[in-house]
Amino acid sequence: MTDTNTETTASDGTDWAAWQRSWDRQQEWYMPDREERFRIMLDMVEALAGPTPRVLDLACGTGTITARLLDRLPGATSTGVDLDPALLAIAGGTFAGDDRVTLVAADLKDPEWTARLPHGSYDAVLTATALHWLHSEPLAALYGQIAGLVRDGGVFMNADHMIDDSTPRINAAERAQRHVRMEQAKAAGAVDWAQWWALAAQDPVLAGPTARRFEIYGEHAEGDTPSVGWHARVLREHGFAEARPVWCSPTDTLLLALK
Repeated sequence: MTDTNTETTASDGTDWAAWQRSWDRQQEWYMPDREERFRIMLDMVEALAGPTPRVLDLACGTGTITARLLDRLPGATSTGVDLDPALLAIAGGTFAGDDRVTLVAADLKDPEWTARLPHGSYDAVLTATALHWLHSEPLAALYGQIAGLVRDGGVFMNADHMIDDSTPRINAAERAQRHVRMEQAKAAGAVDWAQWWALAAQDPVLAGPTARRFEIYGEHAEGDTPSVGWHARVLREHGFAEARPVWCSPTDTLLLALK
């Protein structure tokens, strides 16, 4: 089995662990509290689904959640779903040989995407900083599909941007302070989204998948960021018994829904 904490180099010379670290640093430029949301997410997985959960890592990217899940709960299994060829390539290299992990290429906007999954139900469906790419109507439809994948007593957690438009002055003050800190970090050498993808496009292994990725998504898709209340209401409407935040920052929320 692959040890996700070991720095391994693929036979083609690609250091997948280095790409994982690079992705983490780029994301942390935007979200310095990123690891805290993952810690709480896995706390709740263990509390509600036990030490050996079957997990669906939705819009998994490079496998950020899966890596932390398996480190925390080695008896877990994870199915990672994404459409991005470059991020899936990094995930594939990272988890090569680990039979606890299955990766599936699928478009969450395709009504039939669930047919590609290896299992019909999951103890936990987890996602982070991804579903804000969707507008509210397709996101609500996706929540209905997720409800059908979570077993009774299972959980869904979404850690994402959830903006409260009723507090404009608070939002503006937080945004101004965050941007100052981001510029300071960038001056110290932090890599942003565009720079990271430029580096991926120059890598001989990732260049092709990166080009295909931009054919699919363009530069950056922008969906909606509805409120916490909207997410909780829609999840309850689709069959979850309980839904509430279990962690939040000034801009982001980890919302947990229990089937």
